[in-house]
Amino acid sequence: MNVTGHTRRPASIRDVATAAGVSYQTVSRVINDHPSVKPSTRDRVLAAIDELGFRRNATALALASGRTRAVTVLTANTTHYGYASILQGIEEAARAASYAVGIGVLESADEAAVAAEVQRAADAGGGLIVIAYDPAGVAALAAVPTELPVVGVVETPAAPPGGDRPWVWTDDREAAYEATRHLLSLGHETVHYVAIPSSTRRTSARTTGWRQALKEAGAPEPRPVQGSWGPAGGHAAGLRLAGDPAVTAILCGNDDLALGVLRALHEAGRSVPGEVSVAGFDDAPHSAYLTPSLTTVRLDFTGLGRAAFALLHGVVEESARIAPHPVSVPELVVRESVGPPPAKP
Repeated sequence: MNVTGHTRRPASIRDVATAAGVSYQTVSRVINDHPSVKPSTRDRVLAAIDELGFRRNATALALASGRTRAVTVLTANTTHYGYASILQGIEEAARAASYAVGIGVLESADEAAVAAEVQRAADAGGGLIVIAYDPAGVAALAAVPTELPVVGVVETPAAPPGGDRPWVWTDDREAAYEATRHLLSLGHETVHYVAIPSSTRRTSARTTGWRQALKEAGAPEPRPVQGSWGPAGGHAAGLRLAGDPAVTAILCGNDDLALGVLRALHEAGRSVPGEVSVAGFDDAPHSAYLTPSLTTVRLDFTGLGRAAFALLHGVVEESARIAPHPVSVPELVVRESVGPPPAKP
């Protein structure tokens, strides 16, 4: 507060201009690091910024560049581990670049609902990032007008997309392939799979990688058990698999499914990993603290979010005319939940 008891308003860009003896446009150019400003003028403006405690916010930066420094993320989910971690990565990278972040939640894949949410995001200005791990996200990515800068966070594509598709992804196919190969290397005759829903097709990249590893090993290919995203779906799938004594290894499409499978096997009296090995996907924070601790595939979702923003930032700032397609490489984390199959009587 000042001496009159009133809260002092934050310094504005015009206050800085007055203190430095320059126009507010010059302050804007300094804020945006424009090369046309004389060093002596830049120093005077920066000194005024420090003296007044001016905060270089998104509005000031928009004045400086003529562009809205904001990004809207369209997503159908904000709570599942992968989605939430991607959002965290986007927010961290956006904050470092002085961008504001908004979130538009896609409540369904209905065409009208998706179109309305895309329009709201477009009206907000700035760029868009769409998390397209589900039908609603895929529909939203397809519905974004071509003139808007947009980056999609997508499932592993069947083939590398063209330069007009600024997408980022993790190599889920290779990750599932390596996890399945590891289970087979322990001596299991085959590996059963509890699948998460696929965003665009009947067979997801994770299912494809699992199937490829079985085929190369000449192992039997069980029918995948369709799960959901959460532990309840894993529990239901686990109860089905627990009743088959021939099941000795299970790969789950995410760690929440694996959590439900572990509970189902416990209820059925089948020990892990003594009788059944269980592996998950994503390396969610709870995975290392389960009993037994969960073998899983570590995916850098936060890094994926940062990569998505970096790609969008390059497009918005016109520093990247042709967008690359960065890919996050997964890592198999071996813990206590897997081991050799039980000895045959």
